[in-house]
Amino acid sequence: MSSVAVLVELVRRDTSGGQVKCWEHFARSAARLTERLPGGSGGTPLDLTVYFLGERERVEPLSPHVRFVMLRPVLSSAATRSADRAEDVCDLAPYHPRLAALLPRHDVWHLTHGFAFAATAVRLHHRAARRSAPRPRLIGSVHTDVPLLASVYARYLAERWLPGSHPRVEDLLADRAESALRRRRDRLLDPCERVLVPTPEGRAELASVLGPHRVALLRRGVDHELFRPDPTARDWLTRAYGVPGDRPLVLFAGRLDASKGVPLLTESVRLLRARGDALHLVMAGSGAEEDAVRRGLGRDVTLLGPLPQDRLARVYAGCDVFAFPSRTETSGNVVAEAMACGSAVVLPEGAHTTRWLAAPGFDGIVVPADSPVAWADALHPLVERPVVREAVRRRALETSRTVHPSWDRVLEEDLLPVWTQSARTPRRAGFRTA
Repeated sequence: MSSVAVLVELVRRDTSGGQVKCWEHFARSAARLTERLPGGSGGTPLDLTVYFLGERERVEPLSPHVRFVMLRPVLSSAATRSADRAEDVCDLAPYHPRLAALLPRHDVWHLTHGFAFAATAVRLHHRAARRSAPRPRLIGSVHTDVPLLASVYARYLAERWLPGSHPRVEDLLADRAESALRRRRDRLLDPCERVLVPTPEGRAELASVLGPHRVALLRRGVDHELFRPDPTARDWLTRAYGVPGDRPLVLFAGRLDASKGVPLLTESVRLLRARGDALHLVMAGSGAEEDAVRRGLGRDVTLLGPLPQDRLARVYAGCDVFAFPSRTETSGNVVAEAMACGSAVVLPEGAHTTRWLAAPGFDGIVVPADSPVAWADALHPLVERPVVREAVRRRALETSRTVHPSWDRVLEEDLLPVWTQSARTPRRAGFRTA
């Protein structure tokens, strides 16, 4: 039995973002796999521990061989968050002593980020190599374009800490933040025997650095039991949040900041309303653009704040269109979730999120330009022509049911072969923090 440690140095909450949810889904799939294999839990090919950040150290078991472990950060990034506190909290320390004490019990160390957890694992790996001691297998995966996000947040921080600074100063800070974190990412991934990425483009980028034989694809799955059409959701959404019941609802879900294209979407909806189109924008999430959205749209927007997955699923099902202008996603699971609920999705041409579409133009609309006019023109027929909207919604649901894989399938086909191949002598199974 291989013991696998997945290092997700983000805080786990009900309202956490896609990377945290991704590993929650994989862990639950691993727990279900335990039950399906012959011999019950004793027949599983691995013992899985997913490490997150938390306010206190604790263990949350999912099955005898699958668990979440929360560890306190050494140097939390919480102090650098904006006033809306929408950014993810990570650990900026160069070393995490408690994690270092726990890692030796695992055979496989799977890095998913580029801060304290990953730095600690790589340091221990190098230390073992210098001592010619047995080393664990290092695996890496890329879930978020952290360098690109860093450039966006560098601009926000410049506005916050250097008010009135010249745009060139902001550009310089953004470029340097992105370059520094891209170099750091590549340096931490270099000792990994295999690196998993969600897109062919990401595979090509890292293959040029690490070699093509070391980079493979890791798809994302969909929980079709949670995310599905719900004929009662629209009435519930109106009762629960007071959204209008007499016009099409356009939904956005994610951080409300420039990295997700929120200013672009806000302006396109404002333009549609000025043209006389009847629609209402619903936004699930929080972020730096929240006040600007309120000022720009007034009564034409409802801001729900961050939502847990079960409530978000009902919001998807209660809305008609899912508009997602973001170009920073490596995968964009919110798109797959919206399609599974029967939403007509609208996405930017060339974005990684369009890979969820099997027939662009039919099961989702692709916008050719990042301009308010182009987005307004793309949204207009979905808002004003119910026949067009329903046709796209039907095709989206068909694609979701026939093409998008489950988390169980992705675990078994994409992750288990990487974790279990050529495994060295397994360490002991089970887990205790004491």
